[in-house]
Amino acid sequence: MASIAHKVHVALGERAYDILIGDTLLDEAGAILAERFPGRRYGIITDENVAQAQLPRLLASLDGAGLKHSEIVLPAGESTKNWAFVGQAVEGILAARLERGDLVIALGGGVIGDLAGFAASIARRGMDFVQMPTSLLAQVDSSVGGKTGINSPHGKNLIGAFHQPKLVLADLSTLNTLAPRQFAAGYAEVVKYGLIDDEEFFFWLEANQAEIFAGGPARGEAIARCCAHKARVVIEDEKELGVRALLNLGHTFGHALEKDTGYSDRLLHGEGVSIGMVLAHEFSARLGLAPSQDTGRIVGHLKKAGLPTKLSDIPGTLGSTQTLMTAIAQDKKVSRGALTFILTRGIGRAFIERNVDPQVVSGFLDEMR
Repeated sequence: MASIAHKVHVALGERAYDILIGDTLLDEAGAILAERFPGRRYGIITDENVAQAQLPRLLASLDGAGLKHSEIVLPAGESTKNWAFVGQAVEGILAARLERGDLVIALGGGVIGDLAGFAASIARRGMDFVQMPTSLLAQVDSSVGGKTGINSPHGKNLIGAFHQPKLVLADLSTLNTLAPRQFAAGYAEVVKYGLIDDEEFFFWLEANQAEIFAGGPARGEAIARCCAHKARVVIEDEKELGVRALLNLGHTFGHALEKDTGYSDRLLHGEGVSIGMVLAHEFSARLGLAPSQDTGRIVGHLKKAGLPTKLSDIPGTLGSTQTLMTAIAQDKKVSRGALTFILTRGIGRAFIERNVDPQVVSGFLDEMR
């Protein structure tokens, strides 16, 4: 019997799937897959770091269940999310003679999950895939909801497809191997769910932050609550035509900062989101929409988690405000050139604001530098 601590169901009709959360799910993956998807072969896409830390466990599990598999190992890091490596992944799938009815496994963090899911969506005109997220960011956010893709020189995640996984296996033990900076970066996405529309969850995080970072029971509960939150939003708005855009709180600013820093280790995705969420709240306060004390409370919580909260926290020199505005203009929420931001009226009260004046945003960024 699999050691499942939490189970979240994503009810999308014929595309419905489960998110299973537990401590030893990589070791039990073979048995779970053999039961749910009999007769399939597997193509595992992972990166060099995860291949060393977690791949042996998965391979032993698949072998123990008698499942045939092949592996495609890519470089680690955000810079891997490009055409060259998604092409390498697809060619690896084809070289392994995996058929359309077989399964791709995305074993890794958000980069691998996004890239492998996109590769599965285009290989043989669409293959099923399973998410096995190994980072906190991936377990609470990117592995759920079917957003897949790669980056472009024009901006973050501008190339991709909506392609739902068949199953998500989130092994909590994989988080024990993360560097503190990586775990903290993932925690920014956890905080995001409280800031969007769940003030009580944010307060719960304030009370339980230490236990989450220490690996106590609150960690699994936090991940399950985030997944349940995202599942509800995805069920309501799978293709991000409305309310799902709220999940991008902080991301418009954050993605622009990631692009400006070259998708490098200067600024991890979650770190960009952390700064972006603070900017979104401060911008809302400047517009008279949100109480300024909420920004201070959020900053304090993020700082306690070891996250950056302002532009000057980013090492090195940032590009000009105009450079950032150019990146913001390529954001996926832009519609016919009009800027759309996720703003807030306070903690847990985010909303979608369309037709935001670019000059006002530019002036705000000038002040924040």
